[in-house]
Amino acid sequence: MRGSSHLAIGLITGIAIGGLVSGVKFSPAGIALAGFSALAPDLDHPESRLSKRLGFAQNYVRWAFVVVAAGLGLYTHFYEAPGPDRRMGFTAALAFGLLGAAMQGGSARKLALLFTGLCTVMAGLYTGYVWLSMLGLFVAVAPFTSHRSWTHTIWAAGLWTYIGHLANQSLGWHGVALFAGGGYVSHLLADTLTKAGVKWFMPFTDTSLKLPLIRTGSASGNLLEVGICTGYGLLVLGLVIGKTSF
Repeated sequence: MRGSSHLAIGLITGIAIGGLVSGVKFSPAGIALAGFSALAPDLDHPESRLSKRLGFAQNYVRWAFVVVAAGLGLYTHFYEAPGPDRRMGFTAALAFGLLGAAMQGGSARKLALLFTGLCTVMAGLYTGYVWLSMLGLFVAVAPFTSHRSWTHTIWAAGLWTYIGHLANQSLGWHGVALFAGGGYVSHLLADTLTKAGVKWFMPFTDTSLKLPLIRTGSASGNLLEVGICTGYGLLVLGLVIGKTSF
């Protein structure tokens, strides 16, 4: 399913949680968290909507390699005497430069997500927020897994929900786990409607659970996604209005 559809379904799920679950405050922040969580499973795909947003540093990663190459080359030129070490220095500088120049699209974005995730881990360690470090670790590792594998399992959904639970304890914001977990599970349920399906219980079984209604990327699939989002939105809207009427 397309990223835009996952986002819409996640936001609608957030509205449902805020409007229908007793004791959970209806808030734009909670709805946004559900939308963000609905995109999180596709961090395993470098071209996904969330990967592109969180991979904002990809150009910096590429230039970092180029800067290292230039610095290493200059150091070798001015401080290394002719000989094996000098040749090795220039070879390493050339290698770094070529790596930086070759990083395009997915490869650069993976490294950028790794950098973003590790920075988040460090921020969590500095502030004492375990949930923030766990979130950063998820962001750092997910891009290096196969698409629709580990991030598309019930275990990943449980981990994401637990991160929300820890955030709830640290921030005192009741409902974080529900918004986070609800959004994440909405992604898995939506992908279950596609022909590829979802391996919910990997690695215990590689069987893909699916109700193959949607062929992602096709004209009919796109139209069906719009219909599902619209129908889901109208259903949630009706339930929320019905609850507030009594």
